[in-house]
Amino acid sequence: MEIKGIYAAALSVLNDDLSLNIEKTIGHSKYLIDNGCHGVVLLGSTGQSQLISLPEKIKLINEVSKTSLRENTIIGTGLNSLGDTINLMQIAQSLKFKHFLIMPPAYYTYSDLEVINFFSKIIEKNFDSKIILYNFEKLSGYKFSLDCVKTLVKNFPNQIIGVKDSSYNLYEKLKIKNFSILPGSDEKLLKGLQSGCSGIITATCNVTSILAREVYDDFVKGKLSSKNEQLCRVRKVFENYDLISSLHTYMARKNKIFKNLLPPLSLLSENNKKKMFEDLVKLDFNITI
Repeated sequence: MEIKGIYAAALSVLNDDLSLNIEKTIGHSKYLIDNGCHGVVLLGSTGQSQLISLPEKIKLINEVSKTSLRENTIIGTGLNSLGDTINLMQIAQSLKFKHFLIMPPAYYTYSDLEVINFFSKIIEKNFDSKIILYNFEKLSGYKFSLDCVKTLVKNFPNQIIGVKDSSYNLYEKLKIKNFSILPGSDEKLLKGLQSGCSGIITATCNVTSILAREVYDDFVKGKLSSKNEQLCRVRKVFENYDLISSLHTYMARKNKIFKNLLPPLSLLSENNKKKMFEDLVKLDFNITI
């Protein structure tokens, strides 16, 4: 059940009217898998999931189920509502998706006990699901503790199968057999693998997938990676700004459809855009799509 390798938190592609372009979102995800990713997370925070309507999410999941992507896709729910989360998962499971990335609800204040109850309610209605916990205090306001994760795994060993750690308080300390630990930054890839992690799920793998895969494969082969330093430096350039804004700004130079973002998100200012591209040129970084 363990999820291993390089996973991109895939960008969602929007039309000029800000509706979801399902064909191009699927096409971008296929591109990522063809260029180094073992799989993708669709409708995660990088994919603007919290801003995309539920009907559009359902339509995307329906269309992905008809493609070869289905075997390589983790579905992000991106929903505060317990009921909507359960219903979206049931629809996805009816289309033979099993893997989900789920963050506890944003805005409200709660403790480990309430988080355990939240996931218990989800699993009651989706017993065959495979859930990756999404640990990102910056977005949800809650940070998973080691004890909370261990309790969830103990209570639901067949359902809670991993964690995406974007708060970075777990990935070096959490040790659970056959459990996927996936830091949320390219900078943590090699360090995480050396600590026993399974890979990464990151936003920047939308553009660094080839580099990240080379670092991962070198580690698996027991080789010293020559690309890890470049990978880490490229990540730092993008995270100098809002990651979604910087990635869409970068991709829009390749394909103008990526300029579309749902408000309140926006592309980088001209000054920041110029600085970002100058910094990437210094790192000899470029991709083609």
